[in-house]
Amino acid sequence: MAMGPLKPSSGRKRRYQPVHEINVTPFVDVMLVLLIVFMVTAPLLTVGVPVDLPKTAAAQLTDQVEPVVVSVNADGLVFIQETEVPRDGLVARLEAITAANNDTRIFVRGDQAIAYGEVMAVMGLISAAGFSKVALLAEIPQPEDKR
Repeated sequence: MAMGPLKPSSGRKRRYQPVHEINVTPFVDVMLVLLIVFMVTAPLLTVGVPVDLPKTAAAQLTDQVEPVVVSVNADGLVFIQETEVPRDGLVARLEAITAANNDTRIFVRGDQAIAYGEVMAVMGLISAAGFSKVALLAEIPQPEDKR
């Protein structure tokens, strides 16, 4: 009895071959959900201390690094972002927030109903602490507000 070459049987099942393509549908779904979440939460991240800023025609700043915002409201209370801070603790809190980095940009917002000297006193405290990039914020007037 002679043996012939082995032939693959037509009844054998082929082995499972993994698909070499990446399914991007779940990735796209997650990215769209994250996009919607960020679009909804981004407007809520602005500073929430109500301050009536004076109007000015100066150009807007286009800096990409988010600054620290110090606000002085109409009652003369001082806030860092949304947290009220006593004036004598302002410099210590700023140094803790900025990790003693004196090049951190600090914006000072002052309510237009408050005396100019109050806002300048806060700016003086910040400048005397060694912070070199301190600026005042104002609103850009709307076309009907021009006087």
